[in-house]
Amino acid sequence: MEHFDLRKREIIKACQELYQKYSFKEITIKLISEHTSFSRPSIYNYFETKEEIFLALFGEEYEKWAKELTKIINQNNTLTKDEFAKLLAHTIENREILLKLLSMNMYDLEENSRLEKLVEFKKFYGDAVHTIKMCLDKFFNDMSEEEKIEFLYSFFPFMFGIYPYTVVTKKQAKAMEMAGIDYKYYSIYDMAYMGIKKLLG
Repeated sequence: MEHFDLRKREIIKACQELYQKYSFKEITIKLISEHTSFSRPSIYNYFETKEEIFLALFGEEYEKWAKELTKIINQNNTLTKDEFAKLLAHTIENREILLKLLSMNMYDLEENSRLEKLVEFKKFYGDAVHTIKMCLDKFFNDMSEEEKIEFLYSFFPFMFGIYPYTVVTKKQAKAMEMAGIDYKYYSIYDMAYMGIKKLLG
């Protein structure tokens, strides 16, 4: 089982490294296999589609983020809304791959993965949502349950837009300029901090 997990991890790591250089469309199972120690047919023992590999990477990113969020809970007794917004924004700033994945077409990614792989991913996502809820429960006693739920259902969709609004290619920037759009560019941290502050009220 340990050997299986190590090889699975090697595939996911290769996908992660490639995703920093190539687009989702450009990455193939063949390309991923070229960055691992085994052949393309061997990858099918672990993942049936490249979408499943990306979904596993996605799950790992949520897991890492949840661990960062847990540190906020464990290392702080009280936080103001501003302090929490800053800390949460920093955790988001550290998760550029997660943000990039969020900006993808989630429908196709999930539709082209087996149910059991999708369930694995949803558990990691659920843990992240639960950990944010734990933050709200610990630090904001004045928020009602309804307000906390409203925050969650606004915050997670908000995260889908952070990457495309902050990480812009030269081509995109040129197109904005030629279209006459006076656009102010923000960092991931600044965009996240502003959004969280607004949502917290």
